[in-house]
Amino acid sequence: MVEKMRVISLFCGAGGMDYGFLKAGHTIVWANDHDKDSLETYRNNICKKFNLPEDHVVLGDIEKIDTKDIPDGDVVIGGFPCQGFSVANPYRKVGDARNKLYLELLRVIKEKKPKYFVAENVPGLLSIGNGEVIRMIMKDFKEAGYKAQYKILNAVEFGVPQSRRRVIILGTRDDIAKRIFHPQPTHFENSSVNISGKKNNSWKTVRDAISDLPEEPTEKIPNHQGTKHKVKINGHLGNRATKWNKPSPTIVGRGGGTGGPVIIPHPNLKRRMTVRETARLQSFPDDFIFYGAITSQFRQIGNAVPWPLAYNVAKEIPK
Repeated sequence: MVEKMRVISLFCGAGGMDYGFLKAGHTIVWANDHDKDSLETYRNNICKKFNLPEDHVVLGDIEKIDTKDIPDGDVVIGGFPCQGFSVANPYRKVGDARNKLYLELLRVIKEKKPKYFVAENVPGLLSIGNGEVIRMIMKDFKEAGYKAQYKILNAVEFGVPQSRRRVIILGTRDDIAKRIFHPQPTHFENSSVNISGKKNNSWKTVRDAISDLPEEPTEKIPNHQGTKHKVKINGHLGNRATKWNKPSPTIVGRGGGTGGPVIIPHPNLKRRMTVRETARLQSFPDDFIFYGAITSQFRQIGNAVPWPLAYNVAKEIPK
């Protein structure tokens, strides 16, 4: 039985990471994001499904929020905005103004002093400035009084039908004896028998995720609508063929500096994925409804942490 922890969620978006922590038995005492559509989605799904007070979800710029207005918690989580770090952004650099937002995560951790923290970002974070940024971040966490370690985890290894590599930074306050560690994979590329004599869970594929949905988009299924943007297979981001029998490529929230969402092709290569199909590739259940314009819905999904990955991390929090 997981000991219920009080969780402060920063940069919560539509609530993918929060969904995983709630499914693992923890509770969200405060959540924040600056995007109105994301929080409408959050309130209409996370709050209603888990009976959370809507006033725990705060719309606003975290840089302008006093930590005195944030309740105490045992865990701080946050997939801090990654556009300045992402390899999808060819203009990334150490001095990118957006990179400073991890300092807001650090500020809340330093002032609220939770037992643990979980931070998520893109793998590109590790290579900026030949590792200068990640070394700076780890030094900051150490000086704040935390034992921290990072590891790249792939969501496909935790039952998500998508290859999605992310850096997960875990921190344990120095005076807490039981540390939090990264989870071991639950799903494998092949289903061979493991050392315990049981058959491994195989990676989930695009077929596993969406083959039961009507191939023609329809309003009869919530969010099963998409874009008229034509499919053009040329090997570039968002324009690579999607394979039925493989996990999906990474679902992203935006393009390389264009600002618009990148929507991968359907395996039939006749159209691009709908919002519902994309949500399934991120492991959102069908009763999780997205709000806002369609471009906003795609962005919310692309920016989310798949809940099974968050769930497996949340289960590692010591009892």
